[in-house]
Amino acid sequence: MTAPKTNMIAIWVITPNGLKLADNIRRMLTETDVYISNNVDSPRFRHFTFQKLGSAIEEIFENYSGHIFIMSAGIVVRVIAPYIKHKTEDPAVVVVDDRGQHAISLLSGHLGGANDLTRKTADIIGARPVITTATDVNQLTAIDVLAKEKKLTIENPAAIKTVNMAILKGEKICVHDPLKLIQKNLPKAEPRTFWGLNENLEEDRQISENMNKPAIFVDDVRLVLPPSTLVLRPASLVAGIGCNRDTAADEIKSLLETVLATAGLSILSLKCLASIDVKSDEKGLIAMSREFDLPLVFFKRQELNRVINIENPSTVVEKHVGVKSVCEAAAILAAQNGTLIVPKQKTKNVTVAIARIDFS
Repeated sequence: MTAPKTNMIAIWVITPNGLKLADNIRRMLTETDVYISNNVDSPRFRHFTFQKLGSAIEEIFENYSGHIFIMSAGIVVRVIAPYIKHKTEDPAVVVVDDRGQHAISLLSGHLGGANDLTRKTADIIGARPVITTATDVNQLTAIDVLAKEKKLTIENPAAIKTVNMAILKGEKICVHDPLKLIQKNLPKAEPRTFWGLNENLEEDRQISENMNKPAIFVDDVRLVLPPSTLVLRPASLVAGIGCNRDTAADEIKSLLETVLATAGLSILSLKCLASIDVKSDEKGLIAMSREFDLPLVFFKRQELNRVINIENPSTVVEKHVGVKSVCEAAAILAAQNGTLIVPKQKTKNVTVAIARIDFS
């Protein structure tokens, strides 16, 4: 066995017929690794071998974005069962029978992409795709699929079931979507401004009285919402960060989290972190970006100095770094000249500012 690669598909083979199917699939799907039982004659194409399927799966199940098992569904269920966690984390699992008659979406049909992978696989080998998710068989758009398409982060996955059931029943769904990212895709959506953000007190009262009904909240603002409300976070915020040399990641993280919490903004809506290019090797920044799984964007002095709507220019920073602003200017630039919604906040070693991207 070798170390696998992330964001790839693993194809698993235990029979000679399965090997032929795997060869066809790997030729048409990019980014695949083929794993073959050592009881099957080795083909000429690049592959890996395994002795025990269960041991191999235990080692690398989570390291692939998807798995195609060419064998019986019963074998697959038993072998992957110990490693299933949650629909938001599990890789896609597709099962293909040994004669290539059926391709079955077994696990993570929506968020993991197993339904799409099933259709692609079936199309390649001429099999019948077997999809069992209720929204798909009723030709309706599942909210988790829509969220994935629109690159929205799901804050509370437990509410997916409630909203999808409302979609299946054809019920109206109250939708707060100021950026208009999803409401046009939901025929029964009722556009509303949610309680706590509503200037119409009577409408706010009416919404509050129906808090237990299925609803969707698409925004970067943090509110106390009922469990039946699915919260979807757009990548609409950018954090501009300045720091002294060798500032610890924990200090940067602490100020960023405090700034977001004080402003009532969700950390799940951060698209990236931004700073000046002389900080591109700053260990604390790099460590924090990895912890939050956020890209780091850096700008040159000339770029930062061209930003004109700076609220808190610094003569000290200009003297030492050559720019009037790092965190505010970097946030605005990384937000594609968006709006500065939280001006510079600082501790002894760190400055943070937040800008919002203009989706219009």
